[in-house]
Amino acid sequence: MPADRDARADALLADAVRAHGGGRLTVFLGAAPGVGKTWAMLARARELQAQGHAVLVGFVETHGRADTAALLDGLEVLPRRRLAYRDRWLEAFDIDAALARRPTLVLVDELAHRNPPGSRHGRRWQDVVELLDAGIDVHTTVNVQHLESLNDVVYAITGVRVTETVPDSVFDRLRDIRLVDLPPRDLIERLEAGKVYLPEQATQALQSFFTPSNLAALRELAMQVAADRVDADLRESQAAHGRAGPALRRRVLVAIDGLGTSEYLVRAGRRIAERRDAPWTVTTVQSGAPPDAERQLELDRAFALARSLGAATEVVHGDEVAAALLDQAERVGASSIVLGRTRERPVARAFNRTLTQRLLQRGARFELVIVGTPDARARARRAGRGDRTMRGRGVAWAVGVTLGAVALGWGAQRWLHLDDLSMLFMLAVVLVAARTRMSTAVVTAVLSFASYNFFFIEPRFTFQIAAHRSVITVTLFLIAALVAGRLASRLRQQVLALRAANAHATGLQTLGRELAAAADLGQVLAAGRDALAQGLGAEVWIQLDETASTSTLPDGLDRAAVDWVHRHGEPAGRDTDTLSALRWWLLPVRDGDTVHGVAALRFEAQAPRPGLEQRRLAQAMLDDIAQAASRVRLVGALERARVEGETERLRAALLSSVSHDLRSPLASMIGSAGSLASYGEAMEAADRRALLETIVLEGERLDRYIQNLLDMTRLGHDGLSLNRDWIGVDELVGSAVTRLRRYRPDVRVLLDLASGLPPLWVHPALLEQALFNVLENAAGFSPPGEPITVVARLLPGAAPDAGQDVLRIDVADRGPGIPDEERARIFDMFYSVERGDRGRKGTGLGLTICQGMVGAHGGAVSALRGPDGIGTLIRIELPLQHPPAPEPDHAGDI
Repeated sequence: MPADRDARADALLADAVRAHGGGRLTVFLGAAPGVGKTWAMLARARELQAQGHAVLVGFVETHGRADTAALLDGLEVLPRRRLAYRDRWLEAFDIDAALARRPTLVLVDELAHRNPPGSRHGRRWQDVVELLDAGIDVHTTVNVQHLESLNDVVYAITGVRVTETVPDSVFDRLRDIRLVDLPPRDLIERLEAGKVYLPEQATQALQSFFTPSNLAALRELAMQVAADRVDADLRESQAAHGRAGPALRRRVLVAIDGLGTSEYLVRAGRRIAERRDAPWTVTTVQSGAPPDAERQLELDRAFALARSLGAATEVVHGDEVAAALLDQAERVGASSIVLGRTRERPVARAFNRTLTQRLLQRGARFELVIVGTPDARARARRAGRGDRTMRGRGVAWAVGVTLGAVALGWGAQRWLHLDDLSMLFMLAVVLVAARTRMSTAVVTAVLSFASYNFFFIEPRFTFQIAAHRSVITVTLFLIAALVAGRLASRLRQQVLALRAANAHATGLQTLGRELAAAADLGQVLAAGRDALAQGLGAEVWIQLDETASTSTLPDGLDRAAVDWVHRHGEPAGRDTDTLSALRWWLLPVRDGDTVHGVAALRFEAQAPRPGLEQRRLAQAMLDDIAQAASRVRLVGALERARVEGETERLRAALLSSVSHDLRSPLASMIGSAGSLASYGEAMEAADRRALLETIVLEGERLDRYIQNLLDMTRLGHDGLSLNRDWIGVDELVGSAVTRLRRYRPDVRVLLDLASGLPPLWVHPALLEQALFNVLENAAGFSPPGEPITVVARLLPGAAPDAGQDVLRIDVADRGPGIPDEERARIFDMFYSVERGDRGRKGTGLGLTICQGMVGAHGGAVSALRGPDGIGTLIRIELPLQHPPAPEPDHAGDI
C-alpha cells in the first residue's frame, strides 16, 4: 500500500507539473522526411487560430512546397534573425523576439536542427525548452531517427549515422504526440515526383536512405515510439486515479569505461530503462590513474548524453572494478547491470579474469545485461592494435628492468661476493608492478625467473638445474614474484584512487571549514573563490544576488550569458551547448530550486578540458557555496526579524509608558490646577495647600520620568560624560534616602554602613540618581511596615585588577521577589513584569538607567534573592577609582 500511494502521488505530481510547470509541447512525429509533418502542424495551427488562440510562426521550412507555403497565409510569421558566418548570411530562429511577443502558441519546425554559429543555443530543441519554461506552448516536428536513444538502432537499420539528435527528456514535456504516417510506396512516389528533394538529391536518397525496407522499419519504429508514449500516459493516468499501481521499480545501472562503446551503452541503457519504466544511473569506475585525454573526452560525451536522456551520472573510485560496480549497484538499489561485451576466456585463471567473469562469479543477486555493439569486431581490432602497442611498451619496460637486474646481480656477485640474488630480481618485479600494469609485471616475473636461472644457478648459462633444492627455490621465486607483482599493482591502483578521492575530499573539507566561519556573503564569496581556484587551477569569478550591482565582469565574459544562466539555472559557455563560443564555463550557484548567483571558471588556453573529477568537484563546491549563501541569508533575515520585533516591542512599551505613566501625573496636575482656578476662593486654606502639594509632587514625579527618558537617551547614544568629584559613602546614601523620603515618607529605611569607608571619586549626581532608582524600586514593592535595608561594605582587592578595592552596596526589600528566570531580564528597557520598577507605577527604565550609570563608572549591578529567600536584593559594586596625579606647575620655578 505505501508503494501504491507513492506511485499515485508521483503520477499526480507529474500531471500537475505538466499542467502548471510551463508551456505544453505538441510533437508531430514522422518516420522520414516528406510524410507531411509541417503541413499537418500548419493545418492544426490554422484551426487553433480560428478558435481564438494567438499563434506565431517562429520558424517553418517549406522547402519550396507550394501547398505548405499556402498554409502560412493568414498566420503571423516572425522575422528571422540574420547571422554572419564565413562571408555569408545565415537565418536563424529569433528566440528573443518570440519571448518578447509572448503568444499563446509558437510553431518551431525541425526540432533536431542545429542552430547557426552565434546563436544562444547550439540546438533548436534548447530554444523550444526555453519557450516552454517561459510558459509558451510549442508545436514542433521531428523524425523518429532524430530521437537520441534510437540513434544506434537507426544506424543499424539504415547504415546512416544521424548527427542531429534530440534528447528523450524533451519528450517528457509532451502534452500531445501526433503521428504523421505515409505508406513507404506513397512516400517514394512523392520523392520521385520531386515533392521532397530536388531531382539529383532525390536520386541519391532513393539509393541510400529511402529504400522500401528502411522506410518500413522506420515507420514501425515511429509507431512504436508513439505507442510507448500513449502507454506511458495511460499508466500515469491510471496511477493518478488509483486504479492501478505499477510494480516496484528497480534501478538500471549502466557501466561505461570510455574505450569506444560508452555512448552506445548509454543509449541501450536508456531503452532498457524505458521499457521497464525504471530509473537508471550511468557509472564509470576509476581504479588507477586518471584516464588519458581521448578516453576522458569519450566519458564526458557519454555522461552529457546520459544526463540529456534523464540518467543520473556518477564516478566511483575503487582498486577493483567488479567490486566497485557491485557496491555501487547495491548502494543505488539497482537490479540490473548493463555493460559491454568483454572477450571471454575458456579458463577462468586466477589472474586477469575478465570483468564479465568476475561479475558473474560475485553478482549472484543482480541481472547482468551484456550488450554487444554492431561494430564490436572492428573496435576490438582497433583495441587490439592499441593493446599490442601497450604490450610492446610493457615488454620493453620489462626487458630493460630485467637486464638492469642482471647487471646489478653480476656486479654484486663479482665484487660483493653475494650468492643469493633472488631478492634483487624480486625487487625488480615489485618495481615494475608499482609503476605499470599487472600484465607487464607478469612478463617481468617470467623474464626475471629465466634470467636468474640462466645466469646465476648452476649449471650456468643453461636452463638446467643441477640440484633439486634449486628447482624448489626458483619455483618458489616465480610464485613469490607473481604474488608480489599482483599485490604491488593493486596497491598502486589503490594509491591512485585514494589520491584522487583525497584531493576531492580535501578541497570540500577546506571549503566547508571556511564557509562555516563565514558570517556574511562577502566572506562566502571570498572562501568560494579561493577554494575553486585552488582546487581546479582556474580563474574564478562568482556573483551572488546581493553583489550583482557592485561586481565587474572580467574580460571575455558577457553579461547576457551571466543573466541567462542565473535566469534558467543551467550551465553555459565552454564545453556546453549554450553560448559555447565563450572561453568561460558558467555554472549556476543553486540550492534546490533557488538560484543564488553565477560562477564562471576559465582554464588556461593550453590546459585540457575539465575532466569528470574536476566537474564533480566544481559542482560539489558550488552546492556548498549555495548552502552557505542560504544560511547567511537566513541568519540575516532572522536577525532583521528579531531587531524589528525588538524595536516594535520597545516602541509599544514606550508608547504605553508615555500614554499611561506620563499622562497620570499630568492629569493630577491639570485637575488640581483646574480646581484651584475654579474654586480656589471658596476653598479653605488647608484644601488649597493640599492641591498645591499635589501639583508639586506630581510635577516632581513627571520630572523624574522625563529625566529617566533623557538619561536613557544619553546612555543609548554614548553621550554620558563623567564629571568626577569626591563624595563620602554616607553622604551619597543619605542624599538618596532623604530624596526618597520626600516622596515616600511612610517608607522605613535601615542603614548599615561599615565604619571607615573611603570616599568615592565618582560623578555624585549620576551615582545618587542610580541609588535613588534602586531605592524607589524597592519602596514600591515593600509591604507596608516592612523596612528597606541598605548595607555598604568594603571588599579589599575584589576587583578583577589585582589590588583594587570594591565598594558593595546592597539594597534589600521584603517584597514578593522576582523568579529566577526573570531576574536577569529586569535590567532590559521596558521589560514589563509585576515586580520591581516594571509594575504599573514606573516606566520600566529605573534599573536600566541604574545599570548604565554604574557601568559608566566601571561597576556592575545584579539582582539576587533577598535575605532568607524573601524579597529581592539589588547589589551595586563599584571599584574604587583614584584621581589622576596633577601635572606639576612649573610657573613658580622661574
